[in-house]
Amino acid sequence: MTNYAEMSVRAIREGLGAKAFSAREIAEASIARIAAVDPDIHAFLETTEALALEQAARLDAAVAAGTLAECGPLAGVPVAFKDNMNQTGTHTTCSSRMLENYVAPYTATCVEKTVAAGGIPLGKLNMDEFAFGSSTETSAFGPTKNPWDTSRVPGGSSGGSAAAVAAGLAAVTLGSDTGGSIRQPGSFCGVVAVKPTYGVVSRYGVVAFGSSLDQVGPFAKTVEDAAYALNAISGRDPLDCTSQDITTDFTANLEQGVRGMKIGIVPAFMEAEGLDAEVKAKVEEAAANLEKLGAELVEIDLPNAQAAMSAYYVLGPCEAFSNLARFDSVRYGYCDPGHADLGSQYEASRAGGFGPESRRRIMLGSYLLSAGVYDKYYYPAQQVRTLITEDYAKAYEKVECILAPVSPRTAFTFGEVSDPTSMYLSDMFTISINIAGNGGMSLPVGLGADTGLPVGVQLIAPQFKDQNMFRVAAALESCYEIERIAPAFADGKAGA
Repeated sequence: MTNYAEMSVRAIREGLGAKAFSAREIAEASIARIAAVDPDIHAFLETTEALALEQAARLDAAVAAGTLAECGPLAGVPVAFKDNMNQTGTHTTCSSRMLENYVAPYTATCVEKTVAAGGIPLGKLNMDEFAFGSSTETSAFGPTKNPWDTSRVPGGSSGGSAAAVAAGLAAVTLGSDTGGSIRQPGSFCGVVAVKPTYGVVSRYGVVAFGSSLDQVGPFAKTVEDAAYALNAISGRDPLDCTSQDITTDFTANLEQGVRGMKIGIVPAFMEAEGLDAEVKAKVEEAAANLEKLGAELVEIDLPNAQAAMSAYYVLGPCEAFSNLARFDSVRYGYCDPGHADLGSQYEASRAGGFGPESRRRIMLGSYLLSAGVYDKYYYPAQQVRTLITEDYAKAYEKVECILAPVSPRTAFTFGEVSDPTSMYLSDMFTISINIAGNGGMSLPVGLGADTGLPVGVQLIAPQFKDQNMFRVAAALESCYEIERIAPAFADGKAGA
């Protein structure tokens, strides 16, 4: 049976238009593959066969009427969504017992746009609980495994989204990124992973972690596929006041190359404590390839970037504490039975509904926003945020894109990183981009020399110039012959 998720977006659209296969065949084959293969990975929490077949029927009708071109850039493409994105009639659990039985009464704008662009919705994907984590180990429903090595984590919090693409279960998936939660799992699983500039994609209908930091973006096998996906979901949404009127075609400059472009290198990142030698070597190799392609490498300084981690773990928990206050066991969420007073019901329900990492961040946020502490930590964190944003703005006066590591290491084994502080360091190179609101993406550049696991490099663009990083990524992608699907899951091998 054909695995359509291994095909490119362009190939699926062209094949559908040429009647080489039908949308129903795509939907049925994709659902069947998930049933056969996903038990090995656990990327999906729920499949939406009925929705997939309904969309397939619409697409096949458009093919018959000769109007497929009007169906959008993702026509016929198997897609899936992180489980913090609402979709009418599906569970939106955020991988938490707190929302285990919650069924969405409305659809997130990013999901709606993906389906409106022709995507065939396959289901909802596993994640760290409420997006708190870097490994998908905090999911209340069990971890997702990395398709490249199932003894290792896929990264997080969008681990299910990355693993689904790497295992050939979906051609395009959506994730959310608050401090690296798209880019880090993209690097761990060897797929293209894009966090656009804050405001490029609507956050309406996405359960919030940090409202000033969260951004939705796509996972895909290739840069072009990711560009098609971002074309589909970007733009102004009247339901989200932070979204912007984006009309950029992110596929437009993929063939331009990088000759004459100035690419920034941050020496402090390359010499950072904890950066593994195999990751550093891959970033240096990518820099050398860009230079061979005609780009000019320019060293830049981000003097306040080292404070990004500290600022993030003030701002993030504060915003998380505020956003999670709504889960009170009364309006919705897990309700612990048998309590005589409201106070004890709140306490028991939130203790039982939230996992350890969620409770840790709620408690930290509560403390940081308390009287006498707020001025000491929250205000300085906002000041650091301003300084970091200014640092990036100054850097982009000299360069058009920045090249950096994504994660200090390749995927680690389950249980290997048990200390929360050590886990937080997984995002040491990605957090400053969320703090400043810039666009960033992870591009796979092959396997590490020591571990033989995928390594990604990070490309960072100026605000609302995400086309710059797509241009660089497309050029750099041409330098590598890498496997887009994890070998054990290619050509339907797994689950057979």
